Amino acid sequence: MKLFKLVLATAILLSAATFNQAKAQTMDPENTLYLDTTYGRVVIQLLPEKAPKHVERIKELTRKGFYDGVVFHRVIEGFMAQTGDPTGTGTGGSDLPDLQAEFNDENFGRGVVGAARTGNPNSANSQFFICFDDCSFLNRQYTVWGKVVEGMGYVDQIRRGEP
Repeated sequence: MKLFKLVLATAILLSAATFNQAKAQTMDPENTLYLDTTYGRVVIQLLPEKAPKHVERIKELTRKGFYDGVVFHRVIEGFMAQTGDPTGTGTGGSDLPDLQAEFNDENFGRGVVGAARTGNPNSANSQFFICFDDCSFLNRQYTVWGKVVEGMGYVDQIRRGEP
C-alpha cells in the first residue's frame, strides 16, 4: 500500500517539475497546502475566510504529521476521493474534538475540498474529500475549506487504498 504526505507551507514555497512556480509565488504560503501523492504534487489553497476553524484544524494536524501515510479510503468515480482517517476504514479521526459546521457560500465544484462528517453536521474532525466533478448538491450541507489550484490531474488518478 503506497502512502501520501501532506505538507503545509509556512515560509518558503517549494518548486517541483509539475508545479507552476509563478502561480505559487503569488499564493499565501500560510494558506497553501501540499498533498504529495505517488502521482505528483497537489496544491490546495486554504480558505480561512470561509471556514476558519476547519482550516486551523487542517493546519494543526498537518503540522503534527497526522496525515503522513494515510490512504484514500473512499473513492467514488465521478464524485470524490476521501482521506484523513488514520485507520483507513472511514470510521477514525484525530483525538481532537469534532468541529461545528461552517457551511458557506462556496460551490462544491471540481477540485473543491470539503470536510467529511457523519450524519451529524457538527461531526467533522480530520477526514476530508476532494471533488472530482460538480458536487453542488452538497452546497451548504458540508463545509468547504479549500480548493485544488494545481495537480487536479493527479487527484483524478487516485483509486481506493492509494495515497
